[in-house]
Amino acid sequence: MTRISLSKILMRSGLLCLLAAFILLPLVQTIFLSFIATKAHPEATVGSIGLVNYLNIFKSPVLVASLSNSLTYVILNVVLCLLAGLPAAYAFSRYRFIGDRHILLLLLTFRVTPPVSLSLPIFLLFAEFDLVNSPIGIGLVHCLFNIPIAIWILESFISEIPREFDETAFIDGYSLPRFFLTLLIPALAPGIAVAAFFCFIFSWVEVVFARILTVTAGKPITMAINALFSFQTDIGLVMAMTVFSLIPGIAMIYLVRNYISKGFVVRL
Repeated sequence: MTRISLSKILMRSGLLCLLAAFILLPLVQTIFLSFIATKAHPEATVGSIGLVNYLNIFKSPVLVASLSNSLTYVILNVVLCLLAGLPAAYAFSRYRFIGDRHILLLLLTFRVTPPVSLSLPIFLLFAEFDLVNSPIGIGLVHCLFNIPIAIWILESFISEIPREFDETAFIDGYSLPRFFLTLLIPALAPGIAVAAFFCFIFSWVEVVFARILTVTAGKPITMAINALFSFQTDIGLVMAMTVFSLIPGIAMIYLVRNYISKGFVVRL
């Protein structure tokens, strides 16, 4: 029994190591190449190791603007999703009305709609309101797809809070807005963090609307990386920008790592 158990442990450990290597190898290679000068620069020769690629990012107004554009529309998207999702999630969790579960499922169904199928009408609509080539336009259109996710996640967290929590607050004289601001939001801090994480990630990695709505200006980091590919691509610079694009996601995962699994619970 001991030998069998030991062999199983070794087999599982070996499989986990292979899986970890398969997942982490591209990341390690990306980080390594980001420190290597793959194109001749006045500050470094080809093949030298240093920070020249990262320094060149901040020397390029286009790349710096792409970082700013990405942060602008992602933050706008997260804020709007939370502002709209929290009251809606509270309504789905605390009140019962005809078709409430069906509406929640309908919202989730809309989330899985292929973005490309809505690209033309959204482009025409946003062109009318002069929102093309603007990070604000990208942030608004991302809200259409991320608000259902925010409602779904927040509803599951609110449902874990006993109804007596609300009733006690109302008996003590709390109005609904005061209850939201002083009691519910602090109690939902983990759920809000998880909802913000998913809205952030889905917005950060989205490329369809980022490409369609930024024709000449307002390009985010995803489109800036794509524009770096040419006949003589500076691979080191591309990898440095890729590492920059990974940092916000890794930071968000670290902050909400203990609560992410709860975000997948839904009551139907």
